[in-house]
Amino acid sequence: RYQRERASLEARLPEDPGLLYSHPKWLVRELDKDWPGQQAQLLAQNNEAGPMWLRVNRLQNSREDYLAQLQTSGMAASPCPHADDALRLEQAVAVTALPGFASGAASVQDAAAQLAAPLLAPQPGQRVLDACAAPGGKTGHLLEYAAGIELLALDSNGQRLKRVDENLQRLQLKAQTQTADAAEPKQWWDGQAFDRILLDAPCSGTGVIRRHPDIKWLRRADDIPALAERQLALLNALWRVLAPGGQLLYATCSVLEAEGDAVITQFLEEQTDALPTQIEANWGSPTQHGRRIATGQDGMDGFYYALMNKPG
Repeated sequence: RYQRERASLEARLPEDPGLLYSHPKWLVRELDKDWPGQQAQLLAQNNEAGPMWLRVNRLQNSREDYLAQLQTSGMAASPCPHADDALRLEQAVAVTALPGFASGAASVQDAAAQLAAPLLAPQPGQRVLDACAAPGGKTGHLLEYAAGIELLALDSNGQRLKRVDENLQRLQLKAQTQTADAAEPKQWWDGQAFDRILLDAPCSGTGVIRRHPDIKWLRRADDIPALAERQLALLNALWRVLAPGGQLLYATCSVLEAEGDAVITQFLEEQTDALPTQIEANWGSPTQHGRRIATGQDGMDGFYYALMNKPG
């Protein structure tokens, strides 16, 4: 009956975006508050399948060369204007079909996540920490982006950390990996400060619902304050192991302000020497302390970034 009478049946539904887009009421309210005028667009994007993005390993190929290899293999793709190593496939394929995938020529990673390495911009010889590394996409990109860095990849989940090792092996790259809680430096820190720190913090995942639709129904409103508390604890702990003159990049795949600017505001109140750096970019939109991307904007996942400097 629905197939026959779809238009008339849907016309009788109440004007409720939660019903229309199949989202829980708490999330609808939060998006309306945090993204005024854009709520419907975000809800609709969450119900669309995300495109397949590739990250070309710049140590093995230029993006242009790899694009030519894809075309030779019958796969159409286009470069991302915001991420120098990113290619968007017109049609998703099995990774085994990708040229050179087994030997690390490319990785599957959304373009929004590929912005982390150039924002942190590590330099050869620097000591770098990837604080919540699993499954290792950003770990690999940092090593590809700046050859010669000394990188420690932490994760509190030993099983997930194995995926970091597997990814690094495929990419033919090396880093030290360690199972530890980044919020407890006494468990793992050797006392030598880091020049660069990436905190890809555990979050609600509300920016990647289109890839993990169950997030809508597994997350609860009261999860968000607990996650924000954890994010702040990680920031405060990691600030202590950052070298003077160093930079810390905070990232979440969330579109909620409670896991973005609100956390950074509290962090800056507690760490008075932290200096937020305005991110100048042609992607996303600026916030008080960082920059955010709406789900689906330029084909990317929803994301938040904030970059802090420690005075030298």
